[in-house]
Amino acid sequence: MKITDLKCAIIGNHPVVRICTDEGIDGLGQAEFHKPFLKPHVLTLREPLLGADPTDVERTMLRIRQRGAFKPFGSAVSIIEMALWDIAGKAANLPVYKLLGGKVRDRIRVYNGGIRFPMTGYEPEDYAEDVRRLMARPEGFTMLKQPISFHCPMRSEVPGFHYGEPAGPGLHGILERGKVTERGLRHTIACIEAMKEVTGDRVGLALDCGPGWMFPDALRFARGVEHLDLLWLEDLLSGDYTPWVDADLYRDLTTSTSTPIHTGEQIYLRQNFRSLIESRAVDVLGPDPADIGGLAELKWVAEHADLHGILFAPHGTANGLIGLAALIQVCATLPANFLAFEYPIAEPAWWSDIVEGLPETIVRDGFVDVLEAPGLGVTLNPEAAKPHLREEDAGFFA
Repeated sequence: MKITDLKCAIIGNHPVVRICTDEGIDGLGQAEFHKPFLKPHVLTLREPLLGADPTDVERTMLRIRQRGAFKPFGSAVSIIEMALWDIAGKAANLPVYKLLGGKVRDRIRVYNGGIRFPMTGYEPEDYAEDVRRLMARPEGFTMLKQPISFHCPMRSEVPGFHYGEPAGPGLHGILERGKVTERGLRHTIACIEAMKEVTGDRVGLALDCGPGWMFPDALRFARGVEHLDLLWLEDLLSGDYTPWVDADLYRDLTTSTSTPIHTGEQIYLRQNFRSLIESRAVDVLGPDPADIGGLAELKWVAEHADLHGILFAPHGTANGLIGLAALIQVCATLPANFLAFEYPIAEPAWWSDIVEGLPETIVRDGFVDVLEAPGLGVTLNPEAAKPHLREEDAGFFA
């Protein structure tokens, strides 16, 4: 089998790749809806892939892996890798999890991720009500993650939250940093306490916190919530779109508090996780299969983390329904350090009308079932999808 073409379309703001072969089997991959600018990068990788055998996934990836980078630029390589596994699974008439070593679980725990309500305020009562609404949803999540402090408008909506320069509203991925005021710290902790009053010990609570915290404030914060038994504090020092790791600082933080510390969604390739893992710099890692370099790369890092006693909770909040299928396939194979993955959504809502292979009810009691169809387990319906293609992408299914 040989690759004959690589195509990329922006479907509902998601970059979607389709790899075509001379045997009529194709493969799909999907990135976050925040990244329509990736299409030109994806298409620069077409020429090195032509003529390769897509079922030799590792050999094929060696042609392009060095052309990625930290989030967001690892996505182009990562979603191509997903599409290669999709082809390999279809060619073998097996779900991808079988090719990654086989599943160790039939149901996979997820947390709310992309399922959130718009916040109308950032006071403790607003957070309590938001958690109450999430717990009432039919998915029955047993873990919830809430954005707080630098990872949401709290940083600008709460007067005097920090001493740094405000970045302004609506700027996704910008790094706003500054020393948190005493008022800002007390307010943040009060909001978390209000959420814990609602969740109690029935639902685990994690917080997406940054990046943006200065080290002394991050330490005061982590110690200040030790009594709340949180699942983790995420990306306090670096993360999201920061193109570095900060393993030494994270290790100082992690070893100084009993609150679990989490990072990893922006990191590309196993080599860049080595310092975090081998120094036990964090308690929880959360790479994204659409940023780390793909499914096999994520599994490699999970196995290495398990050897060092580090828990694993993959990111994926905006990866769409093809991205959801990819997360299901790889998370079915991960070792016992796996906690849950971040449940993705696709935008707009009509994505559910063009993807086939998912059950009508995807999340039940906080879990999703492993998909058993060949490849990633889902397909795109061309006739349903074509009306949503941009004019320049009209040949995507040709």
